[in-house]
Amino acid sequence: MASLDTFGAKSQLRVNDASYEIFGISKVDGHERLPYSLKILLENLLRTEDGANITADHIRALGAWDPTAEPSVEIQFTPARVLMQDFTGVPCVVDLATMREAVRELGGDPTKVNPLAPAELVIDHSVIADLFGREDAFERNVELEYERNKERYQFLRWGQSAFNEFKVVPPGTGIVHQVNIEYLARTIMERNGQAYPDTVVGTDSHTTMVNGLGVLGWGVGGIEAEAAMLGQPVSMLIPRVVGFKLSGEMPAGTTATDLVLTITEMLRKHGVVGKFVEFYGPGVSAVPLANRATIGNMSPEYGSTVAIFPIDEETVKYLKLTGRTDQQVALVEAYAKEQGLWHDPAAEPNYSERLELDLSTIEPSLAGPKRPQDRVPLGNAKTMFRSSLKDYVADHELGSSADGEGGVRNNPPYGVAGRADEASAQSYPASDPPAADAANDPEDRPHDPVEVGQGGGGRPAKRVRVTGEDGTEFELDHGAVVIAAITSCTNTSNPQVMLGAALLARNAVERGLTRKPWVKTTLAPGSKVVMDYYDRAGLTPYLEKLGFHLVGYGCTTCIGNSGPLPEAISAAVNENDLAVVSVLSGNRNFEGRINPDVKMNYLASPPLVVAYALAGTMDIDLANESLGTGADGQEVFLRDIWPSNAEIQDVIASAIGATGFGQAYSDVFAGDQRWQSLPTPTGDTFAWADESTYVRKPPYFEGMAHEPRPVSDIAGARVLAKLGDSVTTDHISPAGAIKADSPAGRYLAEHGVPRHEFNSYGSRRGNHEVMIRGTFANIRLRNQLVPGVEGGFTVNHLTGEQTTIYDASVAYAEAGVPLVILAGAEYGSGSSRDWAAKGTMLLGVRAVIAESYERIHRSNLIGMGVLPLQFPKGQNAESLGLTGAETFTITGVEALNEGRTPRTVRVTTDTGIEFDAVVRIDTPGEADYYRHGGILQYVLRKMLQS
Repeated sequence: MASLDTFGAKSQLRVNDASYEIFGISKVDGHERLPYSLKILLENLLRTEDGANITADHIRALGAWDPTAEPSVEIQFTPARVLMQDFTGVPCVVDLATMREAVRELGGDPTKVNPLAPAELVIDHSVIADLFGREDAFERNVELEYERNKERYQFLRWGQSAFNEFKVVPPGTGIVHQVNIEYLARTIMERNGQAYPDTVVGTDSHTTMVNGLGVLGWGVGGIEAEAAMLGQPVSMLIPRVVGFKLSGEMPAGTTATDLVLTITEMLRKHGVVGKFVEFYGPGVSAVPLANRATIGNMSPEYGSTVAIFPIDEETVKYLKLTGRTDQQVALVEAYAKEQGLWHDPAAEPNYSERLELDLSTIEPSLAGPKRPQDRVPLGNAKTMFRSSLKDYVADHELGSSADGEGGVRNNPPYGVAGRADEASAQSYPASDPPAADAANDPEDRPHDPVEVGQGGGGRPAKRVRVTGEDGTEFELDHGAVVIAAITSCTNTSNPQVMLGAALLARNAVERGLTRKPWVKTTLAPGSKVVMDYYDRAGLTPYLEKLGFHLVGYGCTTCIGNSGPLPEAISAAVNENDLAVVSVLSGNRNFEGRINPDVKMNYLASPPLVVAYALAGTMDIDLANESLGTGADGQEVFLRDIWPSNAEIQDVIASAIGATGFGQAYSDVFAGDQRWQSLPTPTGDTFAWADESTYVRKPPYFEGMAHEPRPVSDIAGARVLAKLGDSVTTDHISPAGAIKADSPAGRYLAEHGVPRHEFNSYGSRRGNHEVMIRGTFANIRLRNQLVPGVEGGFTVNHLTGEQTTIYDASVAYAEAGVPLVILAGAEYGSGSSRDWAAKGTMLLGVRAVIAESYERIHRSNLIGMGVLPLQFPKGQNAESLGLTGAETFTITGVEALNEGRTPRTVRVTTDTGIEFDAVVRIDTPGEADYYRHGGILQYVLRKMLQS
């Protein structure tokens, strides 16, 4: 893209023997006082100035940025590349394939529909930890993955060959964000003779992990990503930037997870939704790159758009470690210094707001039991767990306040039934399902609660006898840790915590400890590099001794792909309504997300995941209570086996190097024999299979004309769901397993799919028929129209009957009744799930009225033609007296046809309630999308015009 170069910013930068065209930001007044992230945006505008979307006035406005002002100036940001994972990437490719057909039907050339910027997709969200704790777990899980997802993978292979600038990293390679920082990210791009900052939008909210590498990028919905791939800039307001000053160094015994949970708590409390967060100060140099990536990864958990670290010596060191070429590394350093992007520890840039953290104050922490911002100091974990337990169990199932010395572990200790020595507990073997005979059918096993006396204040007191598949007997109680997972992009890219976990495992094994038999232990690293350095360091056998066998390279537990619990444990949990626990080294622990059997979920560092696998319960004070009895008969405490920082650094120095990274990524797009042998469809347009239940042509462009129809007011609308605060995209978007008695399950059964092949919603995102039936169907959704009921249910106001949300939407559609959603604060927080917006639109929802929104979901609603409205400040559904039984009329929307966006629209009901709702279409670009019926329709029409 040629720039008008009004400011004369174009020049040459010579690095070694190569010369690159660059656009110097020093030509713009005010550049020197801008934060790092805004300097990147300034360069972006200079390089893409076209006089229409990006003008000289936009560039001047950014140079004159007022850090104290509320965002009001719209700019158009053109990302250098697009990054996708397969759950969100498949529907992107489905939509692109559908756009090709729509272009052809409207008289255009379908082959013109191609990504104009590099688009890379990593297949990492489809692996499920079905098998665990055995040597062949990885191989078997990958086999199952291919069996379940063959159609999707064939479709992606077609896309890789049909579209230009589109590459796919095959299954079994790594987690998208770790592959990004270790291989795909450039930090400084070199393309067509130009050098410029690497910027990215991704279809996963945790795209922000790459912020740790100095790359400006964030998560968007799939629909925005598709537009970016097709050359459309991202419309945004110049944001407020929060400066987060770091000083000091972290104390021994603390981890990146402890740091990031502290930062998450601070920033969520401060309020950074929609803002940029930028780290600076003398403490930045003390934060290793892997820790920076961990902090960036958690940006969605505290609500910021980005959480970025500037380029410095640590960045260059990491690029060298991960095998980037000498020329690439030299370019990064030279460009950053030339453009004022190199970090100065003494600098105090202008910021809108400031926070400060002394790293020496960090303490070991967890977060839970249901939100990542709810930090729990490790020393208080037992007390806070007991306090939280009251929300999950009846009072009579909790003991008294006379705790004694160890809660459930002393009443009596866990282990083989009738044995008091914890060392006798055997590892639980994960095996193929046994034959369904009376001896091992879980239906016939006793799961009777053990009678207990009064024991402790708020402590669990409902012990249940269970017989494992190998005949081992043990007892479960509320608070039992049934999943201990080293998982997720958050931590598995971090050698310090990953090796810390392995060394702790080694120390535990050498002392004679083992995991408790009810704990499902899984290891899902972010890339093959991790297993390479585990093997080099000789640590793999120790992890496996504790059951942490490799289960897959992908996003497992955090996304809900934790796989089933062993049958006996699952049956005991459900029959006795036990509030059991997962402990995972991830970033998401929302209700119902990790596993349907698990009510309480805690985020922790990988070493603590291992520790809780040894303890087997959350009802333990790891600082003062022993993990068990060692082989020498002595009690073993966590402090006895926790590896020192020096020990971890020694292993890093000896086991990790550029060679390992080079080998892992030597042929990253080729895939294994399974991938290469998949039959690949051909042709410029995709041959849709009528019988496919995975990939179907969506209806977004049906009946589309060359010009958009005028938008209209909304009359006679009914409420499909009335929701409370903090409803996440997990609650809205289909995710997890598909239940047989759900609308989606019934659809699959009607199409001949046997129950064991239902797979997950995520794997079927390419089939809108499945996804619409799973929208608002989360098992923990609480629709206030049906009080006391959890799940995807509502009231059909036409009949007064309770029914599923999907079935009600069908009835409303047949009657020609538009729908609205009422919601509380922070509506749509969580992952950047495009289906949370697509499903909302396909259900017939015309508008959402909420107290407040998180950024990505609000944008996605507009991108699908759904109007996001906000209650007047200080008001909500309850204060206005709305019950959800009303009929709504919304007027003033038609002002958009005049080329302007009204600040408010009038909402009236048949019960006499009236109010002015704030229109949350925040930019002129978003208004264009809404007028066209969505962003894809807008892009397609612009494409035809050009």
